[in-house]
Amino acid sequence: MRISWGAAAGRAVTGRPAPGPRRRTAAASSADAVVLDLPFRGSWRVENSPARRVPSHGTEAFGSSHAIDFVAVDAGGRSAPRTWRGLAAAEPPELFRGFGAPILAPVTGTVVLAHDEEPDHEARRSPLTLVPYMLGQAGRARGGVAALAGNHVVVAVGPGGPFVVLAHLRHGSVQVRPGQRLRVGAVLAECGNSGNSTQPHVHVQVSDSTDWHRAHGVPLAFRDRTGRTWVPAESEVVRA
Repeated sequence: MRISWGAAAGRAVTGRPAPGPRRRTAAASSADAVVLDLPFRGSWRVENSPARRVPSHGTEAFGSSHAIDFVAVDAGGRSAPRTWRGLAAAEPPELFRGFGAPILAPVTGTVVLAHDEEPDHEARRSPLTLVPYMLGQAGRARGGVAALAGNHVVVAVGPGGPFVVLAHLRHGSVQVRPGQRLRVGAVLAECGNSGNSTQPHVHVQVSDSTDWHRAHGVPLAFRDRTGRTWVPAESEVVRA
């Protein structure tokens, strides 16, 4: 289970559980997709993919309808070693493979937002720790976008967008500032566990506005090392 920005967004806007997701496939709107490079190096597992359903995180709030999450994994597909703490307690984020990994600009553009004030918190794999954390989602949602997205960078592809969001970044790692022009592959920050996140991962979405309460999600796709363009499938391990 991965709690990410969009997972609590419906409650942030409505004050009640979001309605059931409309199950659209990413292929239905792939012709309009913004094509991105993968924002990392190494092996990362896909979660909450729009290839499985849209809205991918169960809500369209905050322009997150086509968002996707990536979790760094080792050769065995594990995000962190198995320990007794993982069965019954919260774990330090440093234990996880993705924590501190460089996060790269997936597109050429201009930084319009860069937030780096949220702490990284402990990770939670155990149901014993996930349940109380989930009960606190309403409070985080009331804290607004920063409480949900944690540390994040937003890159405008053009003067009026669309806008590429990379969220849950490590506190103190953001290396860019608003107004800065970026090329694909530039280091933005490091993967963290800030905001509404149960373990270190990077959340990527494309939106049509940074007025988050009015923003709509924009379909996205990725380009691999061979030049292939695709929407990664749920649980697929992608390598960059």
